Amino acid sequence: METVSVRRTIPGPEAPIRQAMHEIGPFMEAAGFDRVTVDGHQFTIENDVGLLSISLTLQTIDHEAALAYEQLDGIFETMVTWYTLESHDGETTVEATTEFELDASLVGPILDSTVISRQRKKELERQFDYLEAVAREQSR
Repeated sequence: METVSVRRTIPGPEAPIRQAMHEIGPFMEAAGFDRVTVDGHQFTIENDVGLLSISLTLQTIDHEAALAYEQLDGIFETMVTWYTLESHDGETTVEATTEFELDASLVGPILDSTVISRQRKKELERQFDYLEAVAREQSR
């Protein structure tokens, strides 16, 4: 099992950050996915990687975190992501963690855990940029 974790402290209160995370469409689009489709608690994200198009069907899950989802269908044997929030002194620390195990029968030599981990960090950082912009807008 591979783990990718990213953490950032964002100036501002927790409530608008939490709300922005739960608007799944814009929050997933902020990660830079090429296509995002939301249907209730399920959503599909798609990314074009060269000649390959990767599609994941995900579902939000009950979890102690502020937001959590797992893969229902896609390139992973298992994949779960959760986001935690911690407020202190007018700031909110957001931490995102993705744990995944690649399905060897679906993934070729082009995609390995190092490539996936690097890409996932970029996606999470983009989402944090989005949350920071939301918090900045709320403070105006």
